[in-house]
Order: sequence, then structure tokens, then C-alpha cells
Amino acid sequence: MTIRPPSPTAHAVPDRFDGQTVIVTGSTRGIGAGVARRFGAEGANVIVSGRTATAGEAVVQEITENGGTAHFVSADMRDPDDIGALAAAAANTFGGVDVLVNNAGVQTETGVDEATMDDWAFVLETNFRAYWLAAKAALEHMDRGAIVNVSSNHAHQTMPAHFPYNAVKAGINGMTRAMAVDLGPKIRTNTVAPGWIEIDRTREELPDGRLEAVESIHPVGRIGVPADVAGAISFLASDDAAFVTGTTLLVDGGRGAVMQDDVLPDYRTLEE
Repeated sequence: MTIRPPSPTAHAVPDRFDGQTVIVTGSTRGIGAGVARRFGAEGANVIVSGRTATAGEAVVQEITENGGTAHFVSADMRDPDDIGALAAAAANTFGGVDVLVNNAGVQTETGVDEATMDDWAFVLETNFRAYWLAAKAALEHMDRGAIVNVSSNHAHQTMPAHFPYNAVKAGINGMTRAMAVDLGPKIRTNTVAPGWIEIDRTREELPDGRLEAVESIHPVGRIGVPADVAGAISFLASDDAAFVTGTTLLVDGGRGAVMQDDVLPDYRTLEE
């Protein structure tokens, strides 16, 4: 049977980010919450951020109860003033910023011919403009460090009715390259592009029977969990990746290597 990492902190490297301050945008739930927990377990001072204070404080409480250090800052990533205040709060609370994880994002289910100007603004302001503004704001408080942008496998291959989400995710990969060139050598910038990750939204999209079908088309035999993404982000932000910048790491269980689903073996059956 395929084994999932039990939690985002399961493979944490103790003291990896000891004394460093890490901002994780959109970290009140899902992938972002898992990333925040991972950095907390690795010794970072974690800034948890999002629009829902109760959910954010719950993530902070979990990190602190497990021996970490965290602080919640309310921020709407569509609001440039909130973005600037988020970076300033991190610096005021912990003395500076070392790592920025741009994770906050939204998704619409519209096609190119269906999307409205409101859809366009909603996605671009949250998923794209905010990444740039968060980086600019964090840079005011960074001497050296790393930025990790969260994109998606939709930047490489996509499905119908995911516009402008899919276009923006491809744009994030380009933004990462621009940041790597303009901000180096002091700041390294990379992208993590997750595939199917089991969070509340994807569970709703995968009713009974559908989850098993989707897992069967992944060479690793399963879809991902937040821990898979958290580990990749932690690596890219760490000194282990000191010679890695301007790149995109596809974290999709091998899904991007698949050409035809109907000729795949059943990976789950092979492992039983």
C-alpha cells in the first residue's frame, strides 16, 4: 500500500531555520498551513497570514504547542496596504524577514470565453500581483534569503474551464525567473508547482470512487498531501538549495510524465 507522509512535520529537519523569520501567505488552511507547520518544526519564527483570524490563530497554537514560534497577521492579499503591513509586522515582531513563501491563491472555474473582468481581477490581483507586491515589501526587511512562489502543474498542462487560473500559474513561473535574475545573488527565488493535493477543496472535487481513479493515474500511486509540498518548499528555502534559483520544481507524483492514462498500469495494485 502507498504510504502518505503522516503530517507536514514528519520529516522536519530540526533547527534548519533556527532564528530565521518566514512569512507564509495564505497559511490559515490547506497547503499554506502545512508549510507553516513545517517551518515551525524546523525552528523558524513563522508568520501565519490570511483573512480568517480564528483559523490563523489555530495554526499558530498548533505550532507553539509543538515547541515552535509563530504569530498571526491578518492580511488580504488583494490589498496592497495589507501586504506592506504584513511584511512590516514580521520585521517588527521578529526583527527582519529571511524567507517569503508566496502561497495565497484563488481559483475560478471559467473558460476563456466565459471569464469576466471580475474573474480576471480576482485571480490576477490575488495570485499574481500579490506575489510581486509581497516580494517588494519583504525585500525592505531582507538582507539575504529566499523567496518560494507556489505555482501549479496547470502552468505546464491544464484542463478546460480553469482560466485565468492556469494562465496566471504559468506567469508565476516567469515571475520567478525575473526575481531570480533581478534579486540575486542575495535573494534566491524558486517555484514549487504542486499537482493534485488532498485538501478540503480537492476532496470536494473527488466524490466517492473518483479519488481512487485519480490516484491510479499517478506513478507514485496516490495524490499528494500538504506535507509533500511543505518538504519541497522547505528544501528550496534552505541552504541545501544554495545553488538553486530561478527554477520550478514540479511536485505532482509523476503525473506530468504521463502521456496516456488508458495505457497506464494500476500503480496501487502493483504495490499490494
